[in-house]
Amino acid sequence: MKIWDAHCHLSGVPGQTPAERMAQLLSFADRLGIERLCVCMGMRWSYDPTPADMRQQNDEVLAALQHWPHRALGYVYLTPNHVAASLAELDRCVRDGPMVGVKLWVARRAHAPELDPIVERATELQAPILQHTYLKATGNLPGESTPMDLAELARRHPAATFIGAHAGGDFELGLRALRACENVSVDLCGTDPAAGMTEMAVRELGAHRVLYGSDAGGRSFASQLGKVLGADIPAAAKKLILGENLRRLLRPILQRKKSL
Repeated sequence: MKIWDAHCHLSGVPGQTPAERMAQLLSFADRLGIERLCVCMGMRWSYDPTPADMRQQNDEVLAALQHWPHRALGYVYLTPNHVAASLAELDRCVRDGPMVGVKLWVARRAHAPELDPIVERATELQAPILQHTYLKATGNLPGESTPMDLAELARRHPAATFIGAHAGGDFELGLRALRACENVSVDLCGTDPAAGMTEMAVRELGAHRVLYGSDAGGRSFASQLGKVLGADIPAAAKKLILGENLRRLLRPILQRKKSL
């Protein structure tokens, strides 16, 4: 079974350089048979990056990808608080570079109109958008998106491809909020491996809209794999979640870049 991880970071991983950290991630992934990792954000990320910080973080991911082009894929980190700079980074890293997707975090909530030009350009480039989504019992960070925010954005851009990171955190609410948005898949990463999470995702969205992700180095590959491997779902659904769905979402841009 070819396992592709939809959600990894350089932060929280041992190493002084991006290449050292990427080598560590791959050594951990090799123990568990994970074939490819999608990586975003730099070694030290910020909640609301300036254009210079955003570029530095993307440069670090580009450096990490350089040594392992057949194992690692990159998402460009953008911020809707700096739209012009984000569009320039999108062109630099995706149109003219090796990256294959977009990462949006907590600078501004996903329903904001400032995201529209970023989404439109990403759609033109066939780049899926990984949007952080969370519902926190302690209250969200300023600018932190809920799954409801992502649903609003996805309805405005039906031709775009979105991945709702963390299945909304509180997955029982998050999955239902995204259920009607056929252009949104979810990844399962970043939370404790709670019983029933994957089963509910398959039941509410269909197995074709659920992705394995680890959130490494913030979480371990193994604990997040356990959500899928231990789920009471058919083997065919596990195969979709562990790799086939992500490969399908990335196939258009990978074919264009001749990276398949």
